[in-house]
Amino acid sequence: MLPFQKNLTNSFYSVLSLPSSAMGFALSIQIAALSWLLSTEFGLDIHDIGFVWAAGPLAGILGQVIVGIISDKVWIWNGRRRPFIVVGGTLAALSLLALPNIDVISAALGINGILGVAIIVALTLDLSINVSFNPTRSIIADVTPKGHERTKGYTWMQTISGSFGVLAYFIGTFWNNYALIYLGVGLVFVMSVIPTLFITEPTSLEDESQPQSSETMSFFRGLQVIQPLWGFIIYSVYAFALRLAGIEVEHYWMELGCLLLTLILMIKTLAAKEQIQADGTSEKGFQKVLAAHSFTWIGVQSMFVYIIAFLNQNLPELSDVESGQVISASFLVLSIVSAILPVALLEPLAKKYGKVKVHAYAMVSMAIAYFALSHLGGSRYTIYIMMAFLGIGWAATISLPFAIMSQKVNAAKMGLYMGLFNLSVVLPQLVASLGVGKFLNQVEDKNLLFVICGICLAISALAWFSVKEDTISEESGEPIPQGAGGH
Repeated sequence: MLPFQKNLTNSFYSVLSLPSSAMGFALSIQIAALSWLLSTEFGLDIHDIGFVWAAGPLAGILGQVIVGIISDKVWIWNGRRRPFIVVGGTLAALSLLALPNIDVISAALGINGILGVAIIVALTLDLSINVSFNPTRSIIADVTPKGHERTKGYTWMQTISGSFGVLAYFIGTFWNNYALIYLGVGLVFVMSVIPTLFITEPTSLEDESQPQSSETMSFFRGLQVIQPLWGFIIYSVYAFALRLAGIEVEHYWMELGCLLLTLILMIKTLAAKEQIQADGTSEKGFQKVLAAHSFTWIGVQSMFVYIIAFLNQNLPELSDVESGQVISASFLVLSIVSAILPVALLEPLAKKYGKVKVHAYAMVSMAIAYFALSHLGGSRYTIYIMMAFLGIGWAATISLPFAIMSQKVNAAKMGLYMGLFNLSVVLPQLVASLGVGKFLNQVEDKNLLFVICGICLAISALAWFSVKEDTISEESGEPIPQGAGGH
């Protein structure tokens, strides 16, 4: 183990954050360029674009859970996370290279339609990202102690990742998306592979305070754990099956039914008493995090996928290139804020007031910014201002929930639980891609996009206020006696 890891220096946290930042950079490229490419370069309508984006969450369902389970058990190349980070990062770089060449690939394969090839490329890219995302986040929990150092690891992750996100959107804004993609190929590969050589992974993931266990979670047990997400699963299967079969349904009975089921399961989960174990873990607490986090991602993913439709309605004078630049500039502002806040503001606030409370208020701010944006789309500058406010919630979304979740589960099964936690991201992403896309395709006023986003974030904020604060001291990493904290 190198001294900078043993002493948990800031340089160690920086290196530890690079693999996750590589995947974040690849995701930033996808966010900035995929919808724009499909709309302007290949002529797909908004519903088809949503269908292409649905390929990514499907990859996440398979990739993160399976890789999480496997990476908890294996030891290859002197690590359990390292091989998946290296392989996933290499595949992600190659997939980025294919992104602007969808038409070339289609012609080479003798396929007339663009949509099928676009789905394959998007699926390959997102599967590659998801193969690595779980291990890049799990390794942070593996090599940092519970408490403040764990929170610091995830806030540093977002600061470094957010800084590269700033670079991605800066290039897209002031150069072009093609330059962004080709630069990303090299950066994603280097930042995935090289840092893993300097990080020593522990040979055992068991906490000393926990009994050794080789129990493996069954499929049905896992399904029970993710009960708050059952409504998302049912709708995703239904909507994807209809889309594959080419069946158009005008009514929204299934959407309303699944929404009602999801709200019932969420209320049931949030109302249940959290049973805190001696080591601070809580399965019910983990379920509450799933419930609260899921609605955040309906709002966030809807913004990422359909902002192009919002811009086309509110700023019709923009050319294709200019609309791409406005999207990149919007997410540049979002990324600047989200890169600065985690270490500069969220970490000290979480240390003082608690991670859950800080995150809940960040979700409130995001909901307010979404509602405001639904009325302020007539100027690119008001869009940029609202994106800055959205950056507060985005900074929290991709840092604090990981620290909260990781302290509620068994460290020996971190990869598994990180994969299950990711379902609270990818299943809502499917709902955004299939359900929200269907709605926006049928309504004239695309400003309703951010009304939907605001409602989802408001629900998420209310749910987060029902999550119990961790019983692990931010100062020492030791369990806090019951009744000494939380809400």
